Amino acid sequence: ARADRHRAVAEQLVVDGQAYKCFTTPEELEALRAQAKPGMPVHDRQWRDRHPAEAPPGAPYVIRLKMPLDGETVINDLVQGQITVQNSQLDDMVLLRADGTPTYMLSVVVDDHDMAITHVIRGDDHLNNAFRQYQLFAAMGWDVPQFTHIPLIHGADGAKLSKRHGAVGLDAYQEMGILPEAMCNYLLRLGWSHGDDEVISREQAIAWFDLAHVGKSPARFDLNKLLHLNAHYLRHTPPATLLDKARPLLQARYPQASAQQWQWLEAGLSGLLPRAKTLVELADQAGIYLQTLPLALTEKAEATLTPEALDTLHALYRVLGNASDWSHDGLMAAMQAFAEVGGQKLGTCVAGLRVALTGDTASPSLFEIMPILGQDATLQRVTMLLHSKNVAPQ
Repeated sequence: ARADRHRAVAEQLVVDGQAYKCFTTPEELEALRAQAKPGMPVHDRQWRDRHPAEAPPGAPYVIRLKMPLDGETVINDLVQGQITVQNSQLDDMVLLRADGTPTYMLSVVVDDHDMAITHVIRGDDHLNNAFRQYQLFAAMGWDVPQFTHIPLIHGADGAKLSKRHGAVGLDAYQEMGILPEAMCNYLLRLGWSHGDDEVISREQAIAWFDLAHVGKSPARFDLNKLLHLNAHYLRHTPPATLLDKARPLLQARYPQASAQQWQWLEAGLSGLLPRAKTLVELADQAGIYLQTLPLALTEKAEATLTPEALDTLHALYRVLGNASDWSHDGLMAAMQAFAEVGGQKLGTCVAGLRVALTGDTASPSLFEIMPILGQDATLQRVTMLLHSKNVAPQ
């Protein structure tokens, strides 16, 4: 869209004697590449001081910037510090290709100037570009932005982060159930620090951030640390807000959930969070409240339902049916009394009950779940499981 503006700058540089038309053919350039010494410019600058009239009529050409032939270019980088390169190592870079299209190096400098960019902040893999861009700013007589090159993110093995490390787009981390707040916090801390603070809100980041505390060394992306941080944000997000964030995922997974089930989930949300590091794991846990009956049982849950466990559950059904105090403490007292009479440990005693109410062998406390479900729904789940195993509750 701005190619005309970019071309105009290249042509003005030719008029001002800061750039020149180069008629070197592709074959000549290939031969020069073969002869070039490592670290030195490839092009021999043969057209730098020749008149274009010496070229064959109609011959194609590129426009190259006249780089200084001696001295040095110094960049005072806000992260990397003072960096110097000998001008003899800089090639007369192409500004305009033979077909008239501008190069990236020309376009980005012109756009930065026109947009009044004051700071160029980017990965340190672009550091070499800074010296060439500096000379282009200088040739146009423009103010040079403050360059800041930040380290790249590496994988756990110390190599540049790539797809082989599992590096993917942010949308994939969103699909994993990572909260935006956690992702921003983690990425910020990969290359910047504020004392020992690990959890940094968006508001704190805006207030505290400065370039002086950006590290010089590459950071290593650690998925486990990201998950740990995400778990923190899950636990510290208000339940109503967290439910809104998880709702699209939950509705897709449990489309038949009733209004009553959504109320159960909201009431039991805090009990699910200690076992979840992502929204996806939270959705897995939410099945306790949102699944359609009969509950699907895990393989471990099925293995738990021994004849002894079913006999205990059958006896527990009568205890629960007669319970007059359906509170956390009331239910716990009733279960403990039942276990003592039978000479069992409480955990062993309620193993079948846990399967009946959750479909799994691990869950939040049953004495939290049962008051949320209520007596009728609790007994309904126990009844359905006993019937499925041909044990009729009395």
